[in-house]
Amino acid sequence: MCKRLFSATSLAALTALALISLTAFPATAQTAKSSIRRMPDGHPDLQGTYDLATMTPLERLPGLPASLTKEQAEKLQQAEAARRKADNGELPKAGQAKPATSYFGLLEQLGGGAVGGYNRLWLNQGTTYTVVDGQVRTSLVIDPPDGKVPPLNAAAKKRHADSESLPTSDAAEENNQDAAAAASRGEYDNPEQRPLSERCILGFGSTSGPPMLPDYFYNDNHQIVQTPDTILILSEMIHDARTVRMNGTHLEKKYRLWMGDSVGHWEGDTLVIDTTNFTDKTRFHGSTENLHVIERLSRIDDKTLLYRFTVEDPQTWDRPWTGEQTWPATDKPILEYACHEGNYALGDVMRGARHQEAEEAAAKTKK
Repeated sequence: MCKRLFSATSLAALTALALISLTAFPATAQTAKSSIRRMPDGHPDLQGTYDLATMTPLERLPGLPASLTKEQAEKLQQAEAARRKADNGELPKAGQAKPATSYFGLLEQLGGGAVGGYNRLWLNQGTTYTVVDGQVRTSLVIDPPDGKVPPLNAAAKKRHADSESLPTSDAAEENNQDAAAAASRGEYDNPEQRPLSERCILGFGSTSGPPMLPDYFYNDNHQIVQTPDTILILSEMIHDARTVRMNGTHLEKKYRLWMGDSVGHWEGDTLVIDTTNFTDKTRFHGSTENLHVIERLSRIDDKTLLYRFTVEDPQTWDRPWTGEQTWPATDKPILEYACHEGNYALGDVMRGARHQEAEEAAAKTKK
């Protein structure tokens, strides 16, 4: 089954993280741009498999600078490696965890810990932070400069307060303050109200995108297949596949797609992907179906791509915001993701909810 997890973005408001000043990462050097390989049509060859796993969260944690020195990186890398080794491969079960001493430790706790089955064998967490222009970044978000996603505007807050709970693949949306009351609005009434990732429709945490983000747990590989007319981006998690139509026009607004309608073109050696026509179910960070994402992919060197994205939705944020990350190539294959449509555990989830409701009703009758 797919495990419902929390994303890094849902943690930014936790002021307790101010005590967790830094997590581990090495200061890797970014090589100078060299002669890049090209396709027969003359455009850069972006094909390959890339590992998006990173220790750089989407949003900057409290008290951190925008980038870190090599010395800081090396010291904190060792600390995080030691933390992961100390538990002998076993994650603490819910209620047994000690206070988190690192960003990833907190993520593991919020994700449910071992929940009776998970251990480090299941995880493939990043071991390096993303390095762009020689800077070891502490957040993927680069604009606003504080490394934070802009706050929801008044229209978005009103929309969230007035709306019923809808299924979503975005962990940040699942776990915001509105979601705390979702159960009373029917979150467990039927399978269609369960999160899209739990139902194996889309990967959690916007792994498929757009924007395509790391999930900080596992299955972060992405493969690019390129032709002059179409570019395919395959995500390892749930095998989500995005098709980018080159030099086309967007579909009519009446057509709404899980990952939006992506149209690409080249600006010099940079692939630009413009995506609109989202549904109202994915709701990336609380956005509407009018979400607009522009992505830019370019080759830094023979083994590295630079991925930059800009997100805008005037009904959700008062300004666009931008993030970027390096994508290192990997020789590891895209693995099968054993997530089953409908989820074998979903029946137990529904039966458990009915049993709990019956117990609560019986308790009220006794009173």
